[in-house]
Amino acid sequence: MLDPKLLRNSPDIVNRALKKRGFETDLSIWQKLENSRKGLQADTEKMQASLNKISKEIGKLKNTKKDSSKREKEASALTKDIKGNSSNLDSILQELNKFSLGIPNIPDLDVPEGNTEKDNKEIRSWGKIPEFSFEIRDHLEIGQLIGGIDMEAGSRVTGSRFSVLKSDLAGLHRALIQFMLETHICQHGYQEVYVPYIVNKDSLLGTGQLPKFEEDLFKLQGDQNYYLSSTAEIPVTNLLRDQIIDSKELPVKWVSHTPCFRSEAGSYGKDTRGLMRVHQFEKVELFQAVEGNSSEEALEEITSHAEAIMQSLEIPYRVVSLCSGDLGFSAAKTYDIEAWIPSQSKYREISSCSNFRDFQSRRMQARWKNVDQKKNELLHTLNGSGLAVGRTLLAILELNQLEDGSVKLPKVLKNYFPKDAISVD
Repeated sequence: MLDPKLLRNSPDIVNRALKKRGFETDLSIWQKLENSRKGLQADTEKMQASLNKISKEIGKLKNTKKDSSKREKEASALTKDIKGNSSNLDSILQELNKFSLGIPNIPDLDVPEGNTEKDNKEIRSWGKIPEFSFEIRDHLEIGQLIGGIDMEAGSRVTGSRFSVLKSDLAGLHRALIQFMLETHICQHGYQEVYVPYIVNKDSLLGTGQLPKFEEDLFKLQGDQNYYLSSTAEIPVTNLLRDQIIDSKELPVKWVSHTPCFRSEAGSYGKDTRGLMRVHQFEKVELFQAVEGNSSEEALEEITSHAEAIMQSLEIPYRVVSLCSGDLGFSAAKTYDIEAWIPSQSKYREISSCSNFRDFQSRRMQARWKNVDQKKNELLHTLNGSGLAVGRTLLAILELNQLEDGSVKLPKVLKNYFPKDAISVD
């Protein structure tokens, strides 16, 4: 949520920033509501002051056994008017909140301008793109040859775009999770947290998935307003909702492994083959909460931690800065890490690392105690995939394939998986 002071005092700046990301809104609606709120609030405060004064007078009249009926009628009328104002004020506050929740974050000044992923800016790349002396297979063909990916079984158990991993691929998937967690905990200084896979409506509002993106979520039946979590960002970030963190606890650095559930609304026919875009997948998520003046540095750090996994697994990749039109709703700046996928002859996203600044924390009221300034300040929150496990598995299969369909494995996984290669059945 944007700072109301910014909406109130600098609407032109906000409008220009939002247009940069292709978002059109009429801020005059917000300003009219805000003016009504201020007028009602001022009027209510005046009436309350008058009511307080009359109440004191009534008390004095009664103490002296004088007639107070006239003043009591005035007090009754004022009380009625105050209740009416309070009801109107509550309605306006709800409208203001609803309008504000629908406004995305403002892009950082160094975010490249553009409308689609074609306008994203490459920052750097790493690794050598492999050349093959044989006709390559995609990950699904490889997975079927080695008896490890069964999309038909996933469809039978649940529906389309669910997968079943078997035997060595199930073990490799688990090994990747363990490798990622241990690297981030032991080398990068994160504390592991285990969080619920089901989240409530307030949590989704806090991180920005609601109200705009409900169609992308799986909502559970019942009256609890529960949803399957679409990303570990939601439960992990909301651990700080309505909390005030001591400055000594900063930076907060958490890592969590969770499944993610997405309806992928609007993506039918796109990337539906194999593991690239499924309804259930797993991620190892990195999260940081920092002081405001540290968030730019924290974004670079989180991105470097995700890159370290890529380099350890010897996956060629590039880092791109998302253009303004490709930014997520809550993000002020995002780096995507894209792995080279041989079967597609292009880079594909495997991690997204974002700085939300105080956008999420304002919605959640997540703060830290600034002892020097003697006040509580909003935290800056950041997160990034470290990495998406299914897409990492996909990249390893394709990049390390041999002519007969077997797959050699990255050396770094030797302590996590008992084989150097996975052979064709």
